[in-house]
Amino acid sequence: MIALVIRNLSRNRVRVAIALSAIAFGVAALLVAGGFIEWIFMAIRESYIKSLAGHIQVVRPGYITRGAADPYRYLLPEPLPGLDFIEKLPGVSVVTPRLSFTGLASHGDVTVSFLAEGVEPEKEVEASRYLIITEGHNLASSDQAGVILGAGLAAQLGVTAGDTIVLLVNTPGGGISALEVNVRGVFWTSVKAFDDVALRLTIRAARQLLRTQGTHAWIVVLDHTEDTDSVLARLRSQFASRKDQLEFVPWTDLADFYFKTVRLFSRQVGVVQVITAIIIMLSISNTLTMSVLERTGEIGTLLAIGSRRADILRQFVAEGCVLGLCGGTLGLTIGMLLAWLISAIGIPMPPPPGMSTGITGSILVTWPLAASSFLIAVGATIVASIYPAWKASRMVIVDALRHNR
Repeated sequence: MIALVIRNLSRNRVRVAIALSAIAFGVAALLVAGGFIEWIFMAIRESYIKSLAGHIQVVRPGYITRGAADPYRYLLPEPLPGLDFIEKLPGVSVVTPRLSFTGLASHGDVTVSFLAEGVEPEKEVEASRYLIITEGHNLASSDQAGVILGAGLAAQLGVTAGDTIVLLVNTPGGGISALEVNVRGVFWTSVKAFDDVALRLTIRAARQLLRTQGTHAWIVVLDHTEDTDSVLARLRSQFASRKDQLEFVPWTDLADFYFKTVRLFSRQVGVVQVITAIIIMLSISNTLTMSVLERTGEIGTLLAIGSRRADILRQFVAEGCVLGLCGGTLGLTIGMLLAWLISAIGIPMPPPPGMSTGITGSILVTWPLAASSFLIAVGATIVASIYPAWKASRMVIVDALRHNR
C-alpha cells in the first residue's frame, strides 16, 4: 500500500510540493508563534516566582487573606520549626525569610508611603534572580543602615544611590520607630506596581526598626518550577500535625494575573491553530481532488477488475496521511531551525505596559507544542482527504471508464 501511495503522489510532483509546502510552513508557523507565547508564559511565571512570591510560601494560616489588616498577628517564630527538613528536601534550592511592613519614607520635603521587606541578602541572590539592580549595588548581610528601592519609589522620592532617607513605622506595640538609612541601590521587577512602593533592607535591620522578632513568610525556591506540586505535597504531609500553625501556599494560589494571561493568549493561539488547520485542509483537499479527476479512468479500471470501493477509499486517505506525515515532519524541522535562529538573534520588545525597560524575547518550543502542531497537520490532512476519497470510491464504473475517451 505504501509503495503504491508514494508512486501515485510522485506523478505530479509540483502539486505535491505545493501541498507539502503548505503543511510544512503551517506547522513551522505554529511552532514559532506558539513558541513565542510559551516563552512569554515562562518569562512571566519565572519573573513572578523569582522576584516576588517564590515557589512555596510558609506562613501562618490566614496570613495571605487577612494578614494585611493585622500583619503582626501572623508572625512565625524564629527559628522556623522544621526548617532543616525543608532545606534538605530534594529539589529545594533555597529557603529564605521575609518580614513585611509598611511605613513612610522621607527625603527632603517629600514623604511617601512604602511597602518594605526585611530579607537575608545572600539567600535572596537565588530567590530574587529577576529583581534587577539598575543603579548602585545590592544589600549585604552586614549592611544595617542600607536599603534598596524600587525604581518607582526612588523616582517619587527623587533619590539615587548614595542618598539618605528616613523610614518611619508603627511598631507592633503601638509606638513609632524611625531609622535613617542610605540608599544602596535601585531595582526593578516585572511588576511596576510593586516597584512603585517597594524597598528592601536586611531582616536584622527590619527587626531592629520594628522592635520585634519573627518572620511573616519563609520563601521556598525550587530548582524546577515543575516540582512545585510534589514538594508541596511532601511538606503538607510532613507538617500535617501542625496545620493550625503552618500553612504552605504555592505560587499558583498567588499568581492570578499569570493565569488570566495564559487563558487570554491560549485562546489566541487556538485561533491561529484553527486557521492553520483550515489552510492545510483546503490545500490537501484541492490536491487530492485534482488527483481524483486526473485518475478517473484508472479508478474506473480498478473498480471494473474487482477492487473494492473500500480499497479505493483507503488508498486516497492513505495518500492524505502520507502528505500529512511528510509535511508535518518537514514543518517541525523548519520550525525548530527558525526557533533556534530567532532565539540566537533575540526578539527586541518594547517595555510591557507599566514598565520602563524593554526586554529581549525568545522562542521556547516545548514537546506538547511540537506534538500538537504535528498532530494538527496530520489530522487536518486526513480530514481533508476523506471527501475526495469518498468521491473516488463512489464513482460509477461505466462513467469512470468513459471519462478519458
